Amino acid sequence: MAAVSSFSLLRRNYSITRTAISKVKASARDDFNSTSVRILRQLRSPRSLFSTNATNNEEALAKEAAASAHTNASTIFDKIIAKEIPSSTVYEDENVLAFRDINPQAPVHVLVIPKFRDGLTDLGKAEPRHEDILGKLLYAAKIVAEKEGILEGFRVVINNGPDACQSVYHLHLHVLGGRQMKWPPG
Repeated sequence: MAAVSSFSLLRRNYSITRTAISKVKASARDDFNSTSVRILRQLRSPRSLFSTNATNNEEALAKEAAASAHTNASTIFDKIIAKEIPSSTVYEDENVLAFRDINPQAPVHVLVIPKFRDGLTDLGKAEPRHEDILGKLLYAAKIVAEKEGILEGFRVVINNGPDACQSVYHLHLHVLGGRQMKWPPG
C-alpha cells in the first residue's frame, strides 16, 4: 500500500514538473515574470518528497561524524533502539530494527540496524564474530522489501566512512525502492 501511494505522489510530481517546464518554455519573455517565479516555486516544493542529490553539507557532516566515530558514544540509533527518540518502525526482532529514514532518497527508504553495535560502527570494522548479525541484517532487508511491496526491485546500500558520506557510526543498511534505480548509483 505504501508503494502505491508513493507512486501516486511521483506521478503528481512528474505532472507538475512537466506542466511547469512547458509553461516556462512557452513564456515569450527572457526575464522572469511573477508567473515564472510561481511556477519555479512549484517545481521546488514537490522535491520535499525525496531528494536524489547529495549536498556539499553532507560531506562536511560526514567528516565531522567520522572525527568522533569510534568513541563508543551513544548514537541517534542507540536512542531510537531505546525508544528515547520516536521512529516509524517497519520491522523488528530481537536482533534487528528497521525504520523509515527521516530524509528519504526514494519513495521507500528504510534503515536496518543491529540492536547491539558490538564494535560495528561501520562495515570496515566487521570481524568473524559479526557474521551472524551481518546475515540477519541482509535477511531483514529482504523482509522489509517484501513488507513494502518492492521485492521485485530494491537496492541495499551501506555507506562506509567519510568518503561514502556515512553520517551515523552505527552500522546500518539503507533499503531503497519504489522507483527506477539508476546505474552507476553515485
